[in-house]
Amino acid sequence: MSTTVPADPVPVLEKTGVGTARRFWSVRRVPAALLALLVLAGAGLLLYDVAAVRAGRPGMRWRRALADELATRPLDNLWVLIGAVVAIGLGVWLLVLAATPGLRAVLPMRRAEGPLRAGLGREAVEIVLRDRAMAVAGVQAVRVRARRRKAVVRAVSHFRELDDVRADLDDALRAAVGELDLARPPDLSVHVVRPARKG
Repeated sequence: MSTTVPADPVPVLEKTGVGTARRFWSVRRVPAALLALLVLAGAGLLLYDVAAVRAGRPGMRWRRALADELATRPLDNLWVLIGAVVAIGLGVWLLVLAATPGLRAVLPMRRAEGPLRAGLGREAVEIVLRDRAMAVAGVQAVRVRARRRKAVVRAVSHFRELDDVRADLDDALRAAVGELDLARPPDLSVHVVRPARKG
């Protein structure tokens, strides 16, 4: 006579601290590397030109032309204003990049005690919701678009009443979103239509 040992229940996080996890910060190696290369190239070119002028050679033609233009053009000139607007736009863009987390495609999950953090990609959330929606009776095709705050589900139903399919989809998708354990579960927007008639 064999005895079976009951399996331990699967640990589940308590429903406390929902919404406290913050977004992941992007490393932004590529923009930082490109900006550093541009600054390095510009500084190296100016340093070479200054060294050439100190050695008694004439300065580069483009730098002399630029210095003459900046000295002779008034501040209300159209090209001066365009250059200022472009410089301000680039500066604001760099400040926004530095002050925002980035990684909008990663949705943070609720945190347990400890230093580890977890996140789900939006594509993974879309796949899970699509699979759950396809398991509902009457659903023929599904398109899911997951955002940080909202998930839009568009389903095509080829039989059953649309209201019944929509209700079942709502229940199945709300359960799926709850099981994903996201820090900020997205709001669901479910649309169910009949397939387009051919011909």
